[in-house]
Amino acid sequence: FWWFYLAYDLPQNFFYTRVLLGRALALARAPAACLNFNCMLILLPVCRNLLSFLRGSSANPVGGLYVAFTYLAGLTGVIITLALILIITSSTKIIRRSYFEVFWYTHHLFVIFFIGLVIHGAGRIVRGQTAMSLAEHIPEVCSKNFTEWGKKGACPVPQFAGNPPMTWKWVVGPMFLYLCERLVRFWRSQQKVVITKVVIHPFKTIELQMMKKGFKMEVGQYIFVKCPAVSKLEWHPFTLTSAPEEDYFSIHVRIVGDWTEGLFNACGCDKQEFQEAWKLPKIAVDGPFGTASEDVFSYETVMLVGAGIGVTPFASVLKSVWYKYCHDATNLKLKKIYFYWLCRDTHAFEWFADLLQSLETQMQERNNAEFLSYNIYLTGWDETQATHFVMHHEEEKDVITGLKQKTLYGRPNWENEFKTIARQHPGTDDL
Repeated sequence: FWWFYLAYDLPQNFFYTRVLLGRALALARAPAACLNFNCMLILLPVCRNLLSFLRGSSANPVGGLYVAFTYLAGLTGVIITLALILIITSSTKIIRRSYFEVFWYTHHLFVIFFIGLVIHGAGRIVRGQTAMSLAEHIPEVCSKNFTEWGKKGACPVPQFAGNPPMTWKWVVGPMFLYLCERLVRFWRSQQKVVITKVVIHPFKTIELQMMKKGFKMEVGQYIFVKCPAVSKLEWHPFTLTSAPEEDYFSIHVRIVGDWTEGLFNACGCDKQEFQEAWKLPKIAVDGPFGTASEDVFSYETVMLVGAGIGVTPFASVLKSVWYKYCHDATNLKLKKIYFYWLCRDTHAFEWFADLLQSLETQMQERNNAEFLSYNIYLTGWDETQATHFVMHHEEEKDVITGLKQKTLYGRPNWENEFKTIARQHPGTDDL
């Protein structure tokens, strides 16, 4: 790549072409050269007769399988390659969403990968001429008379030795840090977590309210949760939906897979009767992690934009803002919030609409309904839904969310939104 890049980027004969095309000339021709080389090679592996001939010829005196499975470098190379293949193929979107357990377990093959990587070079299969041999045997001179090597008065036979393994020097530091990280995770997972409340929201979404000694969070952070009653090894990430001002921390779990279904049943949500607290499953929590979204409190006017499940962090943000406003509104720099939420289907609105309804009611009670302006957009619907929306459009509350603010359909025109907000806050420097 770099050879062809420089071949087009430096010579005088392409001077005027570079004036017209700039760096695009070299950036186009260098990958083209790589493509040419790959195209030259790509057909060779399917030439079965040629490969069969080469296997039986002197061009390959040692069988490939022999090298791969009898040499340390070959064996570890096969192992780390297989580990990488499994890790990469299980990282596809469909596997992560539909078979998370496969994704989770195969990614722990990284342990085998790193062990194989560290010892891969111990076989010293790549050999170079030793320093002592170089002093007696100069390749530039002796290579011309290789038939005379070892004879009296001629160059001695060169001696070779493998290079010592180097990979461990690169990875030993991060591996030690990761080991410490796992120890911290284990220590955190052993700390007692108490589920204080389980709330069932519409469309199989549950809210877990929990308490843990010494737990401190900021808005916008997330935690990893493990439920041994469902799986003793699996940890799943969830965004915190509670505010730091509350005496508990909470997550919302949408029932979309085997693990979440198991958690739903373990919490007794599949039963009609009341579930006693002592029957609730044990929960392990690691975290919180992530960058706090405290910047929202540093501006007078803010725009919050969420799409689909990406709206979850804003539950914590909006709750915290409201707590700060109710506690000490005079010292709160934030004066106005514009909240935008885009969803493809109506089911996604259910649990978050409850929070917005609560905030809407509390703001009206404090005569400050203008503090939060929210715009909810539905980007996907069918003909039956459209007919239903039209028939109930004149009702006081929105037919989808139950809020006074009507749901909008389609996507927002961001250029117009920015212009409108700018006109409404002409003297605001912080936005």
